[in-house]
Amino acid sequence: MPAGEVVTIRPLVESDLDAVLPLLVRDPASPLSAESYKEKFDLRQYRPEWTWLAVDDASGAPLAVAVWWGSPTENAPGALDGVVTSPAVPDADRIDLAAAVLRAGQEAFAAGAEGQARRPPEYHVFVPGDWRDRPEVVAALQWRVEAARRAGLSDLLERLRYEWTPQAGIPEPSQRLTFHPEPDDEVFAGLFAAVLTDSLDHTSVLEAATVGAEAQARSDLEFYRDVMLGERSWWRVAKDADGVTVGFGFPSRNPGAHVVGYLGVLPEHRGKGYAGDILDEILRILALEVGAEMVRSDTDLANVPMAAAMERAGFVNFARRLVFSAP
Repeated sequence: MPAGEVVTIRPLVESDLDAVLPLLVRDPASPLSAESYKEKFDLRQYRPEWTWLAVDDASGAPLAVAVWWGSPTENAPGALDGVVTSPAVPDADRIDLAAAVLRAGQEAFAAGAEGQARRPPEYHVFVPGDWRDRPEVVAALQWRVEAARRAGLSDLLERLRYEWTPQAGIPEPSQRLTFHPEPDDEVFAGLFAAVLTDSLDHTSVLEAATVGAEAQARSDLEFYRDVMLGERSWWRVAKDADGVTVGFGFPSRNPGAHVVGYLGVLPEHRGKGYAGDILDEILRILALEVGAEMVRSDTDLANVPMAAAMERAGFVNFARRLVFSAP
């Protein structure tokens, strides 16, 4: 904590906004700005109880701010969007102060979990693809990473961010697979569970190791059905020429863009390039049926087959997402 100062850590109240908003200035490792905060606050994606402050007791001035994001329909935040400190905070104190604010927020969210085990929300940071070679990005990131580590978010997953536009060419229909709507959620729950075997999707595999494959499958399904903004009618089951199910694809949408929500190939059908066929169908649905002018998708840096499929489909890697989580 800043030497000689008594600091209170607490959630924001709306009367704090005039003092807090000037601290929210976008930098190479933080998307937060006064304008974006107000916009998401009005949409209930940011909330007072999801915004935590360190306040100087003597002056009442905010010294640090941590902002968590969540869906307007959810009761708990889904991710940490950013943490900032006041210019008045010495460099020697900012890590400890930021870490204390992060821990306080995480403890409050855990206490509100109504007896359910809840991992702390992940911390998502968006950076250029060559971020390690950019001193200004590294400098903006280093203290935040250390604060997150001290708050228990010590594991790093690096993800590639891709973007596609129709100018890259709308794929032709698959000559090998056909795609079918499926009204039964239980079918998709079974497919989600099946594709977890030997999956390169780090996040789902990690969660499944904690709660079990069936529970994770239902959690994934409920997320895409109830939280994401895409229509369930866009979901497809992929079948080969013999009518055998080989995988599935979820075109979707988040608050910022249409997205490749999820695609999976069943373990016994991997190695045949079906991920590319399913990805192409997702693009066809979003471009031709929905009218999307841009589609985004992330994949883990280690998921080389998925990255290759996206590049073959005309996606451009425009940035990276760093995801810091609890072990």
